[in-house]
Amino acid sequence: MDDQVERLVDKIWNKFQSQPPSTRLLVAISGIPGSGKTGLATTMSNRINHLHTTQHPQSPQIATFVPMDGYHLTRAQLSRMPDPAYAVARRGAAFTFDGEKFLKLVQALREPVTAETQSLFAPSFDHAVKDPVDDDISIPASCRVVFFEGNYLSLDREPWRAAAGLMDELWFVEVDFEVARKRLVRRHVRAGIARDEEEAEKRVAENDLVNGKEIVECRLGLQEVVVSRFDPAWDA
Repeated sequence: MDDQVERLVDKIWNKFQSQPPSTRLLVAISGIPGSGKTGLATTMSNRINHLHTTQHPQSPQIATFVPMDGYHLTRAQLSRMPDPAYAVARRGAAFTFDGEKFLKLVQALREPVTAETQSLFAPSFDHAVKDPVDDDISIPASCRVVFFEGNYLSLDREPWRAAAGLMDELWFVEVDFEVARKRLVRRHVRAGIARDEEEAEKRVAENDLVNGKEIVECRLGLQEVVVSRFDPAWDA
């Protein structure tokens, strides 16, 4: 495993060991589109669960990750905006996410964990219908380490700033814009977001990397900056 990821696993594992059983450890992983946030969040969650189950084989998993994709505004919501065509074209920009809804989840996760604590739920995103699915990601009470991943989790604007203030750690995945561009073009074509590479290049230039510039320039203070390698498979 990459040395930087191994260090982060050790850091979070040690922090988890020292925290009271009534609290959750919340880590927000942000970065520009195509930086490798999802891969890092998945790897961290899997590695923390592996360490835990090695010591406690019968215990439920203690870590999970929540992507921000489910907090996209629906197509119906975008269609009700003053300029629906612009809103659809810029889907993925900060104003096309329901930041207040995300903040409410983080606030709920900050409540003390007790014997009566119930599972919480986050929305997912259905790429087939291109809309969020409410209450599709379960966060059981046993999950006391939660990794969030999304573009705007360290954005110095409300309500993202308020959510960031409730996190224990803010991490940023740093990547060269050209590397991100190549990744995004492939992703958009593969996911059917663009018909071909030409259309994908246009979307990346006019939306994704425009958003990326804002994400980098309006960034809050961080605990960790993680350098993304060309291969986004962090646990390869």
